[in-house]
Amino acid sequence: MEIRLSDVLAALSHALDITGGQPRGHAERACLIAMRLADDLGLDEDTRSSLCYAALLKDAGCSSSAARVAALYGADDTAVKTERKRTDFANTPEALLHLVRTVAPGGSPLAKARHLRRILALGREGSREIVDLRCERGADVARAVGLDETAATAILHVDERWDGKGAPQGLEGEAISLVGRVLALAQCASVFWPDGGAASACDVARRRRGTWFDPALVDALSAIEHDAAFWRTLDEPRVGAVERADRVLVADEHRVDAIAQAFSRVVDAKSPFTARHSAGVADIAARLALELGLGAGEARRLHRAGLLHDIGKLGVSARILDKPGSLDAAEWQAMRRHPEWSLQILQRIPAFVELAHVAAAHHERLDGSGYFRGLGADHLDLPARILAVADVAEALSSDRPYRGALAADEVLEIMRGEAGVALDATAFAALEAVLPAWTPPTAPSSAPAPRPARAGA
Repeated sequence: MEIRLSDVLAALSHALDITGGQPRGHAERACLIAMRLADDLGLDEDTRSSLCYAALLKDAGCSSSAARVAALYGADDTAVKTERKRTDFANTPEALLHLVRTVAPGGSPLAKARHLRRILALGREGSREIVDLRCERGADVARAVGLDETAATAILHVDERWDGKGAPQGLEGEAISLVGRVLALAQCASVFWPDGGAASACDVARRRRGTWFDPALVDALSAIEHDAAFWRTLDEPRVGAVERADRVLVADEHRVDAIAQAFSRVVDAKSPFTARHSAGVADIAARLALELGLGAGEARRLHRAGLLHDIGKLGVSARILDKPGSLDAAEWQAMRRHPEWSLQILQRIPAFVELAHVAAAHHERLDGSGYFRGLGADHLDLPARILAVADVAEALSSDRPYRGALAADEVLEIMRGEAGVALDATAFAALEAVLPAWTPPTAPSSAPAPRPARAGA
């Protein structure tokens, strides 16, 4: 089956939307706005193509700052990011109001003051470092999935400002790449569009004309303010509609694996305690499949499911993921939703429907005690059972906020009591053969993958 790269990235961008504190479809809307501006500006086809994919991946680095933002603000990192995308930090009163609204919500005055001191002590340079990390990681993801330097640069420059007061480099005017300037404006328009449609998006852009944004680009956006037909496309965005037929990039099997690998790193960057979790689960699951004689094809599919099984965790607050103690009822309810979010995101890709159901079942148990659907043995096939065993084994083998990593014999002893009850006995028997000699996968290469082939190439 031929898979369009835009379909894969558009679906996975919903995970980036939620970790960036935006409603689902935000990146797709930014893509449509950027492409409309690109058409009106007469950008060449190669640049248009790079801009399209950059818009879908613009928030790929957001998870890298989640733990630090949550610790600094004493707040849900996604809620903080929602506010940050609406705040002009060069405007001191607006920046201070942002801090008052978001720091330690529900906390005591002393707790708020403590977090405020930490943020103010960090200073402008410290803030730039956080943005720098996010932008660099996002650009690295773009390269890892095979996009060119034009796309990577757009992501790197998305938080720069026309007046030089942006981040991470403080570039000014035309020193910022054109694709970066277009993407920054499109992102802003997408953020404010839900408030009141085109009028809201264009009003904010005009207020930031010449400071945040290139005046010529703001004028181009204002020129389409009353194009009702265009703005209606944002209600149910379909990025495939803006791709030129001869410019469609196709994701073959190797490319899909590269995308899954890249997004697993986005997921695992959310918490320092899960730095290699997705890769580890994928590796164990593939080894179990081979141990059980399922063949290389099934092992590859399980490896892919393992890489993406926790993509829904991008919507869980870093304060919950990194909490050293027990979760309260509300926190546990939020945590239990992540497999459901994984299912919703992954099944948007037609070729991933089977994978989506396997990935979303990694916390289900044979006796029906798991989540999020409480499925029992009759509804869990062997791939789902294998992935569940791999997930538990990797989690027990790794450091967590509340305990250290366990040795292989300790892991097996703990899991042995669940085998045949909650966990599949056959998959566990394979784990007994695999885990003693297993070591976590090494860090992936940072070298960019080759560019995907175009349709018909």
